[in-house]
Amino acid sequence: MTEVDLPWEGGCRCGRVRLKISAKPLLTMACHCTGCQKMSSSAYSLSAAIPAEGFEITEGEPVVGGLHGAEAHHYFCGHCMTWMFTRSEGMDWFVNLRPTMLDDPRWFRPFIETWTREKLPFAETGAARSYEALPEMDAYEGLVKEYMACS
Repeated sequence: MTEVDLPWEGGCRCGRVRLKISAKPLLTMACHCTGCQKMSSSAYSLSAAIPAEGFEITEGEPVVGGLHGAEAHHYFCGHCMTWMFTRSEGMDWFVNLRPTMLDDPRWFRPFIETWTREKLPFAETGAARSYEALPEMDAYEGLVKEYMACS
């Protein structure tokens, strides 16, 4: 990752919901699952796992959209419907930010890509690590350390 001074600021497409990031990502990702393809209207979705204490909504009130189940909560701007971030049940210590919400996302590079067995044939991310589904839970600690060492 190119060094970018914190805090980072960003917001949805219309600007009604704004956010501030004051902690560097734990890990950056691209997800090729068909659910992310549909929600992002793209070949994959991008995420930066931000420590929860380093994530703040500074303006507006995001709404839950996309999946409404108990496992994941996808947050959108209620006006322009931009998919901004995801919070997962039982993993309250981080927020999966869509990095393109940042005012300057040019530093972003996915370190891992997931659900490659569902990826579209042309979709390439340049990620250092690829997984047919999700990495095993016990692999994340090592992935975070590896990402931090190279970022």
